[in-house]
Amino acid sequence: MIPIEIAYLEPHGEVRVRPGTEFVTGMQIDSRRIVEGDLFVAMGAGEEFIDDAFARGAAAVLIPKYAHTALGTIGGEVRRRSSARVVGITGATGKTTTKDILAALCSPHLRTVASEANYNNEIGVPLTLCRIEADTELCIVEMGMRGLGQIQWLAQIAQPDIGLITNIGPVHLELVGTIQNVAQAKAELIEMLPLNAVVVVPDDEPLLDPHLLRSDLDVRRFGHVDEPGAFRVGGRVIELQTSFTSRHQLDNTLAALTVCDALGVPLEPGVLDIEFSPLREELIELPGGVTLINDCYNANPLSMRAALRHLADRAGTGRRIAVLGGMAELGDYSEWYHRELGAELAVLGVDRLIAVGELARPYLETADEVESSWVAAADEAADLVRSLAASGDVVLVKGSRSVGLEAVAAKLES
Repeated sequence: MIPIEIAYLEPHGEVRVRPGTEFVTGMQIDSRRIVEGDLFVAMGAGEEFIDDAFARGAAAVLIPKYAHTALGTIGGEVRRRSSARVVGITGATGKTTTKDILAALCSPHLRTVASEANYNNEIGVPLTLCRIEADTELCIVEMGMRGLGQIQWLAQIAQPDIGLITNIGPVHLELVGTIQNVAQAKAELIEMLPLNAVVVVPDDEPLLDPHLLRSDLDVRRFGHVDEPGAFRVGGRVIELQTSFTSRHQLDNTLAALTVCDALGVPLEPGVLDIEFSPLREELIELPGGVTLINDCYNANPLSMRAALRHLADRAGTGRRIAVLGGMAELGDYSEWYHRELGAELAVLGVDRLIAVGELARPYLETADEVESSWVAAADEAADLVRSLAASGDVVLVKGSRSVGLEAVAAKLES
């Protein structure tokens, strides 16, 4: 982290300082991650770990008056003192994997910092910014939202030079009400961009058009990848072989390459090998010749369809077994979206459906052409998969985190 003076911290709460300390050179909220010179921000029950933080080398401890404000202000100050360019990424789906892809493309050419995992909220964004060093050239910041105004707040802190919106879809409707409001919330990133900034958006998303009227913006659009390995960027075709084959991840790669083009990062033919963040398209070979696609980090109607298409592509001639939990935070539209997806399962190529949890029951109401079962919990789903899956079958596990479907993979692997 670019060093921050102890005096800068004092308006934000009680500061306890190791004798002789003038600066902090990192920021953490977990005492177990402290290294020499860090600031430990003791949020909530964090005060219980102050001694541990000092024992691990903390230069100072901040007991904040208002934790999110303190984190944001410190992160924003590090950003202000840096000459690094910042890319802000948001969207209904694909934020984290697109961030992973962009970081892999840029790291060989620029000293790059990128959000860990899905550090994309009022805690994660400041922590990412506080990893910027004096020689950092690029910071890639993922931005999530749970309501109107949140991305605006995050963008005020991160001050992105380039904005990327991966897509718009029905997410967090419980909080924002309509897909139009989802677009408005994501477009707060566009509104916060500086003069003459670049914004990268899908070429088939009309809901963003009303938010792209600023005459000073350089709007760059990306489409879909028709042929794996061939990515059309700025009138050229970039030949790039990827370690993944799912169509939506190839589109995310195209979005990342479009940002690279805006950054001036060389677009060269080659091989792109990505290890995505955990619980996202993890391929696990189970005993007996069964393949598991563990994609259970989260789910919404857009990501469900993308995952089911990937299941169909991956399975080839094997059976396609979908273990689907419910999709949370869809508000009054929840049953409708679950029934709509259930009706599409046969068209998407699913041979066998296992619906998990109460929220997933509506899948069965419309999945008439698919052999279907309902179970209450992840453990039961794992037992059912074990009893019916055979060599050559491919099993997709996907649902919102609240369903806890990571237990399916854990039980099947054991």
